[in-house]
Amino acid sequence: MPSLLRDLFAPPARTVERDSVELALRDGSSVEILRVRDPRAKRIKLSIDERGARLTLPQRASLKAGNDFLHAHLDWLAQQVARIGTQADAPALARGETASLPLRGAQVPLHWGEGRFAKLDFDGDGLRFRLPARAGDTAMRRALREFYEAQARADVGRWLPHYLPSLPRAPRRIRFKVLSSLWGSLAPDATLALDLSLVLGRPSAFEYVLVHELCHLLRADHSPAFWREVELRFPAWCDERDYFHAEGRRLKAGLRALLSPA
Repeated sequence: MPSLLRDLFAPPARTVERDSVELALRDGSSVEILRVRDPRAKRIKLSIDERGARLTLPQRASLKAGNDFLHAHLDWLAQQVARIGTQADAPALARGETASLPLRGAQVPLHWGEGRFAKLDFDGDGLRFRLPARAGDTAMRRALREFYEAQARADVGRWLPHYLPSLPRAPRRIRFKVLSSLWGSLAPDATLALDLSLVLGRPSAFEYVLVHELCHLLRADHSPAFWREVELRFPAWCDERDYFHAEGRRLKAGLRALLSPA
């Protein structure tokens, strides 16, 4: 069919609709819920991260069904709100004031100085942030992100050669992103995406995520066969999953606070 006729007879595109609703918790506090009606959604879903709570509704789900779903998960929502806290609780990056930065599960001392270019690097037993006198916050945050990406690539570079011989192929490329909920993903073209906040946490947890995504080169699902591949390469994966349950939201919130404008 010619493209013009296809456009004429194609059904109208259904757009994602968004609004907000305030939900009262049992302790008297309240939380704002972003309510999203998504034509692609197949079921009602409630999620929450450091950016807030989100209720996703399929196209035909009623608002009453969504409201009932919220109240059915009220206790879970309250626990998650208490666990996450607010992003304001995570310290922002302040020139000359921030005294340490998170890296590989520890707080590393940070020293400040001047330089021709914005650059963060190791210096003795800590880190040194060199900035031109007129450098703004954008340049400072860019240098911080570049430092974290360099450290994350160095970690992956150490681990990857150990696992490649048992895989059908290597990842096509590896990218580091600031992900809202996932820790990693493997695209159909074998591009591997990893959450940049992984470099803030303990290295064994980071390595587990890498192994998890590499195993998707063998199995594209989360079947028992997939988990056997993970177990074979990383027997302590359950410990790292528990670590993410306990510390994951804090890591993501910490990175966002450091990289976000003040």
